[in-house]
Amino acid sequence: MTSPLEKARKDPESMKARILAGARRVFGAHGFHGTTTRMIANEVGIDISTLHYHWGEKKDLYQAAVTDIYKDLGQQLIDVEKVIHGKPLAERIAVSIDMMVDYLFEHPEVSNLVMLRYFGQTRHDPLIDVKIPEFTADIARSMELCRDGKHVSARAMMEVWTLMNSIHNFIAGESFFRPMVKLGEKQYIALVKETLKFIHIPAFAQRVNANS
Repeated sequence: MTSPLEKARKDPESMKARILAGARRVFGAHGFHGTTTRMIANEVGIDISTLHYHWGEKKDLYQAAVTDIYKDLGQQLIDVEKVIHGKPLAERIAVSIDMMVDYLFEHPEVSNLVMLRYFGQTRHDPLIDVKIPEFTADIARSMELCRDGKHVSARAMMEVWTLMNSIHNFIAGESFFRPMVKLGEKQYIALVKETLKFIHIPAFAQRVNANS
């Protein structure tokens, strides 16, 4: 049987897809416990009975939203891998940062929900636990921090998390950080990329050189 999420992804213009997109935005802004189905219905511009008809309970919609976000994130990482394959390490990291930052600023609910799942109570609630893929091994392999995706050291995993969390922090924290540095959106995004490259390219280059 085709799931509501599969139906929504197959038909982006459908009501299911519209509700899912609205749910991603609202859950990203308020988390699971801070969101009501009425808030999502208002975001989409529908009545709450229509939302429940297409998606059932809030828990079901949250699970679909998180799964949908991680499917999109996984596809984005695949797209990045295709572009950077075979390039020198510094260029791979620079291009990866550019592509991921652009993607995440276009879809800020991704970083918001990732950070909420890391640090919020939702992650520890067994009633709304969502089984999601982990991309750490693939990123570590792409950065030459391991031989393959099956042999990833704890250190390599932590280094990948440091890179990804620093990106998510700048996106999820934009409303906090950008007024502090007094920059417009485009200038802020450009500086985020510059800062990430300044920190991570030398660090990963030194790490790989030490292992060679």
